[in-house]
This record gives sequence, C-alpha cells and structure tokens, in this order.
Amino acid sequence: MTEESRAETTVSLGELMDRHIAAQLATADAVRVWDERRAAGEVTSVVYVNELLDVARAEEASKLAIVNYRPRDDRESRLKLTYMSAYLIATRGTLIASEMNSILEQGGY
Repeated sequence: MTEESRAETTVSLGELMDRHIAAQLATADAVRVWDERRAAGEVTSVVYVNELLDVARAEEASKLAIVNYRPRDDRESRLKLTYMSAYLIATRGTLIASEMNSILEQGGY
C-alpha cells in the first residue's frame, strides 16, 4: 500500500461526502461563470470547454473516492449506499459496472 492510499484510507466517509458536495457546487459555479464569460465573448469555446472539463474531472474524482471507499461498519455501508443512491437520483446519473460492483462488494450486498 502506498503512502498516498494509506493517507486516503484515514479520511472518513463524511469528509469524502463533504468534498464531493463541494466539488458539485464548484462545478455548478464554474458552469455559471464560464457561461457568462462565453456569452460576453470574453473566452473562446475551446477555453470554455477546457475549464469545464477541469472542474468535471475534480467532481468525478471525488465521486470515485466515495465509490471506492471501504466502509468500516454496517452504518457506514448504509450511509454510503444511501448517499450514492441520492446522488444518482438527484443527478439522474448512472454508475458503470465496475463502480456498481465496488459499491455492492464493499457493502456486503
């Protein structure tokens, strides 16, 4: 186990969820700001797309941290499953097969 992955395992599920929510809010803010800048002609479409891609990657990374998080007990397993369910319903998103398997395997389902 690398030092980086060891450090990540000490992060609580609650902290990962807070990071994910913050990343989602940052994404929404970035979309609003960059839409305004693009509409005003301040940036090109290429710059616009690249900037939005950066914030989308950060949001995806924070989501994957939750997907790959190993719950410490049944309560965390239920919390993780509930959070991911709420996230998917709210965003009308889906998980790829490996993400779904990770959640189900780690939760003991």
